[in-house]
Parts: sequence; structure tokens; C-alpha cells
Amino acid sequence: MKVLVIGLGGVTNGGKTTLAEKLKKMLPNCDIISQDDFFKPESEVETDERGFKLYDVLDALYMDEMVKSIRNWMKSPTSLGVVTQEPQNTCDNLKDTEDVSILIVEGFLLYNYEPLNELWNRRYFLTLPYEECKRRRSTRVYQPADTPGYFDGHVWPMYLKYKNELEENASNIVYLDGTKSQEELLSCVYSDIIQELKKLREGSK
Repeated sequence: MKVLVIGLGGVTNGGKTTLAEKLKKMLPNCDIISQDDFFKPESEVETDERGFKLYDVLDALYMDEMVKSIRNWMKSPTSLGVVTQEPQNTCDNLKDTEDVSILIVEGFLLYNYEPLNELWNRRYFLTLPYEECKRRRSTRVYQPADTPGYFDGHVWPMYLKYKNELEENASNIVYLDGTKSQEELLSCVYSDIIQELKKLREGSK
């Protein structure tokens, strides 16, 4: 069976998880791996001189375990133990794609870790302007909770740092405007993935 590995990365509160879950319902043989599942326990996350827990850096994550999980899935696409439902949106676009398994990997720091970059078939990056990102972040409850000044002092600067690195070093990333409606984003990414599926099938004939 052929596999298609999709990266859905980008800014905190950009809509990555929601988009991934909606895509999973529409695509055949689709699983999701979430980067949030690979955070180290709080006791292992470094604290800076301001008392901020440094969660928005690669060192706060078990990245080697994440790579291992993705590679294991690529070898055996049923390894996540997910019972794949029939896609809600079965249509002509999906004919002849049953022999392809799709993995969506969603997270905020997907493309700045070199061992992951050789695995992607397609990469998306959701962006938000500062004010909208801060507003959305303020409505979410985190464990541990954001301390006063945490967004401005750590979260946003780290996002800009990694985004700048991407823009300088990475190619073939599709940037998505996270202020657009979920329906618009879903339509855009879904159509693009369908094209990738077709290319994958045609390339193997």
C-alpha cells in the first residue's frame, strides 16, 4: 500500500487540529498524529530567567519519538490502531484511492526538525496576525496555564523565529491564511490533497 504523509503546521491556535479532524472525515484511510502528544512532562521543560516555561521550542518535545511513530505508521499504516471510517464525502474524486493510506501530522513545530523533513509529501503552514493569534490564545485553557506576559515574551517570538527560519531555508510549503473560514481552508487543502493522491497513483502506474 502506498502512503501519503501530510504536514499541517503553523501558528498556535491557527486551526490545525480542527482542520486535521475535518480532513480525516473526508479522506479515505486517513490517520492523524498530533505533535502535542509528544510534549515532555512539565518537570523536564526548561524555565528561563523570567520564569517562563520554554514549551515553544524543539527541546520541549520528544521529537525522536515522534519521528519513530511516523516511520512506524509508514511501514504499517494501521499501527495507530484507528478504525478507519468510510469517508463522509465519498465521490468521484476518491475513486481508486483506496490503496493509498494518508497520515496527517499536525503541530506547531513540524518543519524545523531535519529528520522530519524527508518524510513529507505535502506541507502546509497556517499563519495568523499577532492580534488575532493573541485573542484566540486568550480564550484557550492550557495546562500549565499561560503566565502573564507569556504570549508576548515566549510564544509569539518563538513563532516568528521558526517562521523566519522556514522562509529562509524551506521550499514547497503552502502557506494558509488562518483568518479565513474553516470551510474555505478545508476546501483548499482537500482539493490539493486530492491532486496529490492522483499524482501518487499516476506515478505508480
